[in-house]
Amino acid sequence: MPRTKNTKVTKQRRKKIMKMAKGYFGSKRTLYRTANEQVMRSMRYQYRDRKQRKRQFRKLWITRINAACQLNDIKYSRFIHGLKIMNIEIDRKILSDIAIHDPNAFSKYCELAKEGLKKAETILPTPKQTSPSYVSLDNLDLVVEPKVKTKVVEKEVVVAPKIEKEVIVKTEPKQNEADLNSKTVAELRDFAKNLGLTGFSSLKKAELISLILNN
Repeated sequence: MPRTKNTKVTKQRRKKIMKMAKGYFGSKRTLYRTANEQVMRSMRYQYRDRKQRKRQFRKLWITRINAACQLNDIKYSRFIHGLKIMNIEIDRKILSDIAIHDPNAFSKYCELAKEGLKKAETILPTPKQTSPSYVSLDNLDLVVEPKVKTKVVEKEVVVAPKIEKEVIVKTEPKQNEADLNSKTVAELRDFAKNLGLTGFSSLKKAELISLILNN
């Protein structure tokens, strides 16, 4: 069975990239690999600059409005605040166009903003700063409590005498050779174990008896 290479889809993808790289210079327009790299980079720049373009235009509009506000003796921040008080909803793009093409109309907007600021000041007066009040200490009776000295009493420590415990060692009576001969090897091993002897597991009966008698 022949191997399929999917040439149709590959060709369409390459044609799409080469079409997007139509206006580039040199190998970025003719070679697929370099064209693909440049197209991917350009698309990243497009995504970034679409966001930055909005910020840059807003800065430009604010700069134009601020310059026009200075000609009418008002600050930019107070101008925008006054328009909000008067419920005048005009965006900064339109205000910048009015400031450039129709300065007389912009000056009227400035007058409206000033009226709105005056209304806000009359409705909400600024609170007056009062001088701080001082309290004289002449009429106050100050009661000073005397200091009480505390004595430290040292207690005598009584040490109880140590009581030594008596160690009782049980000693089993020695047995004769005749009694040991009457016992089996297992009994002799148990007897040697009770005496605290070691190394008797591989001994025979006669050797066990001699070990017990010697100890």
